[in-house]
Amino acid sequence: MKYKLGIAAALLSATFFASAASAKTFVYCSEGSPEGFDPGLYTAGTTFDASAHPVYSRLLEFEPGTTKPVPGLAESWTVSDDGKEYVFKLRKDIKFHTTDFFTPTRTLSADDVVFSIDRQINKSNPWNQYVAGAAWEYAAGMGFPDLIKSVEKVDDLTVKFVLNRPEAPFLANLAMPFASIVSKEYADSLDAAGKKEQLNQMPVGTGPFIFVGYQQDAVIRYKKNADYWGGAPKIDDLVFAITTDAAVRYQKLKAGECHLMPYPNAADVETMKSDPALTVMEQEGLNVAYLAYNTTQAPFDKVEVRKALNKAINKQAIVDAIFQGMATPAKNPIPPTMWSYNDKVEDDTYDLDAAKKMLEEAGVKDLSMKLWAMPVSRPYMLNARRAAEIIQDDFAKIGVKAEIVSYEWAEYLDRSKAKDRDGAVMLGWTGDNGDPDNFLDTLLGCDAVGGNNRAQWCNKEFDELVKKAKITSDQAERTKLYEEAQVVFKREAPWATLDHSLSVVPMRKEVSGFVQSPLGDFTFENVDIAE
Repeated sequence: MKYKLGIAAALLSATFFASAASAKTFVYCSEGSPEGFDPGLYTAGTTFDASAHPVYSRLLEFEPGTTKPVPGLAESWTVSDDGKEYVFKLRKDIKFHTTDFFTPTRTLSADDVVFSIDRQINKSNPWNQYVAGAAWEYAAGMGFPDLIKSVEKVDDLTVKFVLNRPEAPFLANLAMPFASIVSKEYADSLDAAGKKEQLNQMPVGTGPFIFVGYQQDAVIRYKKNADYWGGAPKIDDLVFAITTDAAVRYQKLKAGECHLMPYPNAADVETMKSDPALTVMEQEGLNVAYLAYNTTQAPFDKVEVRKALNKAINKQAIVDAIFQGMATPAKNPIPPTMWSYNDKVEDDTYDLDAAKKMLEEAGVKDLSMKLWAMPVSRPYMLNARRAAEIIQDDFAKIGVKAEIVSYEWAEYLDRSKAKDRDGAVMLGWTGDNGDPDNFLDTLLGCDAVGGNNRAQWCNKEFDELVKKAKITSDQAERTKLYEEAQVVFKREAPWATLDHSLSVVPMRKEVSGFVQSPLGDFTFENVDIAE
């Protein structure tokens, strides 16, 4: 996609990096380009890191380093006894960003909250399709259009959500990036000027940093928001230096051209740890990598074929080659660090002879398929191309010819949602709120077919279990339901589960205040740089 931002090219050139020596200019070597800057439209962490976290705020935020929702734009809230009404009290005098392209005339109000949510769930809202084909994938995949009966302005600083049913993870969901609050006044001004698309190109929020400009696939620049409700950032400027190659990111980090990088090559981590100029953070990742078969297309509509292919994949070889001890093979669609993980589930054993026999018994011969490999590093899959090559070789051993295909990241995400997509797509997920629902229903529920559910898998038994868990307040009962759902998932095999990885973040020694997130977010409102 092309952005015509009207920002002087000189401001977006490599001169940013010359200024990186400034004590208060923080450079982040990001792994990819954002799909856009309206977080409600997308689901990718790369996009959220560039849009939701620096520019926007939400009613609730996650406490740094945890999955605990705490007050954000809403200073307090109440929940009705039946769990169907949530009333939020907004903070007073929260300012939207003043930029070269917009000057607000009022502070945050209930109108902005109503607008931000209603446009995602109400097809008659004039902003529902301001981007052609907008699917509001996260809101849809989590069932918000059916869940939320209404979102209402009570007064300027009070908003009420009325739900059609109780929803156990609702508060945590409102702390997620897709629920970011945008400026209705800014949207109205764009509408009047015939420039609606600019909302996704030149964002205005209440977050810690103000958007300055974007040179596509190269650099994004922000400046600190001195009026940020959470306290002004310590750094003056934030620069995203888009660097897709992990080895190049590492070279820039060593050279001092950036202060922090995501997703290093596993082979480089030990060397990083021995470098006195660097600090390396590590923690268990709340993630999973998977290969999603298109279960609506022959022969992948047969569970026997899917399970045969699963038996042909040497997951340990993938973990060894790509992660070098920083990941474990996955058997469930949720990570073992998450509550309700069912360790009693038995994984598919790596057995080429059994896999070949199962394909023969299913009547499948000379199968040719597409094997999709991501073009970017993600925490759950540092090198998708190499993983695909290992799987390609495994499949060849059972007589299956797999053609590896890939696309630019935004196109990859878009194309992989198609209901008639061929073959199997490699993707993964890092939890957004610490709740199993964020994996099981968001990625595999019937509501997510055509969106996050890349397997296009709608299984009634599975869906009823996860939907029942949503409306159950008792965590022990929810755990039982999710454990049952994992049994159904493994039996039906819509995915080949690949790995759960360790999250590793290397940074310069002069950086302080960065908090590693279990949700895989990269946020910089609390960072500082020693002078």
